[in-house]
Amino acid sequence: MKNYEIVMTGSPVDFRKARIAPINNYVWGGEYRPEAYARLAFVPGDGFYARLTVKETQPRAVYHNDMDPVYKDSCLEFFAAYKPGGYINCEMNANGAILSAYGAKRDGRVPLGKICGKFPEVTAKRYGDRWSVTVRIGLDIIKAVYGDDGFAEGDVIYGNFYKCGDDTDAPHYGSFAPVGTERPDFHRPEFFVPMILTKI
Repeated sequence: MKNYEIVMTGSPVDFRKARIAPINNYVWGGEYRPEAYARLAFVPGDGFYARLTVKETQPRAVYHNDMDPVYKDSCLEFFAAYKPGGYINCEMNANGAILSAYGAKRDGRVPLGKICGKFPEVTAKRYGDRWSVTVRIGLDIIKAVYGDDGFAEGDVIYGNFYKCGDDTDAPHYGSFAPVGTERPDFHRPEFFVPMILTKI
């Protein structure tokens, strides 16, 4: 089974030390398969930081508000179950808008804003031929969702990274770990892979 090592680091995060997770499993969609990848780090006492990057010059970026349907835009996503139970989805566009909620499956998800009064912090940047988002999932959010925010070396979370764009000119659906469904569906935690906290 594919897995991923989450580097445990200090603050500010140096993503150059984090392992690259290529988002290159394009099971559905057409021929458009943009080059994308993610990096994930954990800062003890602070939280998880994910940076996702894709090579796109003109990303569709219609939505601007949190909980807008950003998956219809050119979108980068990180889903993870930090503790036993449900998982948190973070879906972000090139404007830095985020759709983020908690639940055990696609249906019945609760926006993080209703659980803890805020959403993960997102910074979006454009670099000419590519764009990226950096998202911080703070331990305060994890505590509010799961009732536990303790993490140590060797602990395992389960998750996946995605790239999509439902309403773009070329709809596409990519993932880090393969998703074994006939139709596009990222809300399938049974296909999440182990992500192991590792000191460097």
